[in-house]
Amino acid sequence: MKNKPWIDISQPLTNDMAVWPGDTPFTFKLSFTKEQTGSVNIGQFTTSAHTGTHIDAPYHFDENGEKVHELDVNIYIGGARVVDVTGCEMIGREELEPFNLDGVKRLLLKTSDGRDLGHFPEKFTIFRENIGPFLKEKGVRLLGTDAPSVDAVDSKTMDAHHSLNDNGVYILENIVLTGVEPGDYELIALPLAIEGADGSPVRAVLRPIA
Repeated sequence: MKNKPWIDISQPLTNDMAVWPGDTPFTFKLSFTKEQTGSVNIGQFTTSAHTGTHIDAPYHFDENGEKVHELDVNIYIGGARVVDVTGCEMIGREELEPFNLDGVKRLLLKTSDGRDLGHFPEKFTIFRENIGPFLKEKGVRLLGTDAPSVDAVDSKTMDAHHSLNDNGVYILENIVLTGVEPGDYELIALPLAIEGADGSPVRAVLRPIA
């Protein structure tokens, strides 16, 4: 059977995209044009490690946590299940228990019907402190969300981040699941091998499992 096409679930990196309030905006420009060099265009970009679709390394919120270059790439490649939890203000054990998560290693949660990527959302779905133990019970190693973070904008304790990390669950944020149906997929969401980094943008793609 012919493989189905890959679906891009990444936010495009554009100069007008929304970023976390106060964070470094994304900018791309040509440092040198082909006219200047006589042979090639050469571009440069500036960005936060947490711009657009990205992974959080544990070092982001834990001084002793793994940095990006220390992460196991196998966490970010393999079977994944997309679950629609649109309308939930918070997500934890209570909201996910009705779903069949048997055998799921990577869980991607659709929390909204889409948003304007040019504006940072005033409100988005966040996660309960019991999310980590629940996903560990189920064997989940990677949690993906279409929200900018698993914790609220003004959180200083980062309860959901720590709950996930304490239970061996890694974090993928700002995926784009608009138009993606619930079900089982292959996922590739590899971080860049940035030495010492606390996070990394990713190009996240899904392919339906026939």
